[in-house]
Amino acid sequence: MARILLVFLDGVGLGDPNPDTNPFAAATTPTLNQLAGGHRWLRNTGRQNSVRSLFIPTDPRLGMAGLPQSGTGQATILTGCNVPALVGQHYGPKPDPVTRQLLAQDNFFKQVVNHGGAAALIEAYPPRWHAAINSGKRLRASYQQAAHEAGLTIFDEVALYRGDALAVDWTGQAWRSQLGYSDSPVYTPAEAGAKMVEIARRYDFAFFSHWLTDVIGHRGTMTDAVELLKLFDAVMAGALQAWNDDEGLIIITSDHGNFEDLSHRHHTANDVPTVIIGRDRDVFADGYSDLTGLASRMARYLFG
Repeated sequence: MARILLVFLDGVGLGDPNPDTNPFAAATTPTLNQLAGGHRWLRNTGRQNSVRSLFIPTDPRLGMAGLPQSGTGQATILTGCNVPALVGQHYGPKPDPVTRQLLAQDNFFKQVVNHGGAAALIEAYPPRWHAAINSGKRLRASYQQAAHEAGLTIFDEVALYRGDALAVDWTGQAWRSQLGYSDSPVYTPAEAGAKMVEIARRYDFAFFSHWLTDVIGHRGTMTDAVELLKLFDAVMAGALQAWNDDEGLIIITSDHGNFEDLSHRHHTANDVPTVIIGRDRDVFADGYSDLTGLASRMARYLFG
């Protein structure tokens, strides 16, 4: 049975070819370039079809005024609805009550479960995140809320130690350097990419969220951004080596722009990248142009 691994990058758009402000124009990223037909991930790259992948500039604006936001953008990816239009605005970073209601009614995690499939959010969260959620002091992000509404377990440090989930930085180094876990698993970037694929093979739909791109877009430096892109490039090299294109699709996408323009600390109105890796990518992506199109295509792909 085919499967989908969705790698979600928070706050990544397609910006200008300016290495002073856009890390995608500055970093050396041979694997990412390969996924875009030998091009950098930039505003002028356009739709590209390479040996293993499709690269598709994707509209996150959805006909609404203002700058796209995480709450409604992530919900659009997972529901297939134009959530900003239903809410009346782009809203975020966390989902508002209307968005939460939409996610409770239907989202792709729920669809997989209702079809008898297995789905998971394969990022692990530390105890303080779980405590904040359980106490009501913190709201879940839209993709976390979607998994919760499907009745799925949100993984913790136990899953990280067991090898059932990955840290947000893929390698797990941040759990040691920032969270004080001196003996938590640490992978090389290539190992982390292969591990991501290995975990994804346990599910029909696996969703990995990486939100450090958005953090850097809001308050990081160009050095931070370039190093993160080099890390992601190496992670994807490991993932591509482990992945069999006949077994399903790897999809990389984002909810809004931010990281691609470090000349300011705000979101952008830029298109976001969608990368589709796998044998069936052309059929899957036929007519795809904006974030409302992912959920329905994933449903057709997995359920027929």
